[in-house]
Amino acid sequence: MQINDQTKGQAPEVGRGIVLSMVVSQFRGHKDVEIHLFRAHWDAEEEAQYDWEKLLGEPMRMDQPIDPEGSRQVFLETLSMEEKESLISYLQERYADRLRSIKASLLPLPIPIGLTPLSSVAEDQRFGRIHLHKIPNYPLQFAVDGLFSLSQHPQCKQQDIEDEF
Repeated sequence: MQINDQTKGQAPEVGRGIVLSMVVSQFRGHKDVEIHLFRAHWDAEEEAQYDWEKLLGEPMRMDQPIDPEGSRQVFLETLSMEEKESLISYLQERYADRLRSIKASLLPLPIPIGLTPLSSVAEDQRFGRIHLHKIPNYPLQFAVDGLFSLSQHPQCKQQDIEDEF
């Protein structure tokens, strides 16, 4: 498994802001599925501690109503350095034989207003979600979900399909 940690030597300026994804070799009958991981829950006290004037930038589109809530949630879904390290360690220990790669990078700041958070993408024919924190013996102190789209990945041959997440 390859780990591409683009955050090495860089700590987020504001305590969090790290995004993480993983590529699963075989997942739900498809090959090399990229899953975007994100924090699934946070409390109102945490949201209140950030200086949103500094974190949020200009709107993505001026022809739509300007609502900063989605972009706030995008930021709150990101990981701290400690959470990133814990999550990568967990994934390496538990799923090393199923993962092709893990990628970590910093969310560029300021965040444009008008983004859609991963947590608000509805599950349907195109998008699905995994709930890592609901898997038995999940050891981390924070909830993590993953969003994926199978339509972007080739199907496995029938004989290649095995047990997955």
